[in-house]
Amino acid sequence: MIALIQRVREARVDVADETVGAIGPGLLALVAIEPGDTDAVLSRMLERLLAYRVFEDQDGKMNRSLRDVHGGLLLVSQFTLAADTRKGLRPSFSSAAEPAFARTQFERLVGLARAGYDLVETGRFAANMQVHLINDGPVTFWLQSGERAA
Repeated sequence: MIALIQRVREARVDVADETVGAIGPGLLALVAIEPGDTDAVLSRMLERLLAYRVFEDQDGKMNRSLRDVHGGLLLVSQFTLAADTRKGLRPSFSSAAEPAFARTQFERLVGLARAGYDLVETGRFAANMQVHLINDGPVTFWLQSGERAA
């Protein structure tokens, strides 16, 4: 599982001119499910999303987590993060999970997040989404849990 996280002042996802998910200050997480991502991988990634220290403390150091600042979490499925771009001029998506499995696991991740944290929003799986954000910093990190498919 891959998550590209961005610290944001605000973020929202629109589908067909309708806002389907929006947060104020917090984290936008673009998430790619990979083959073999188990419930343990989902749980580990969720813990990292909630506990990763990317928010500033009183001394201006990144020492506070999403939980600490009680920020929003916007989860957006993005299979293209799992692309293999090492060769050629066209990405290969053979390392991304099949859509049915990816949907199931992404929905499980969202369920786990909502069960353990109260400020969770999402995009819409497999929809043509427009993601709007104000990146704060900018602060962006690549998180990976589990084994990357070859």
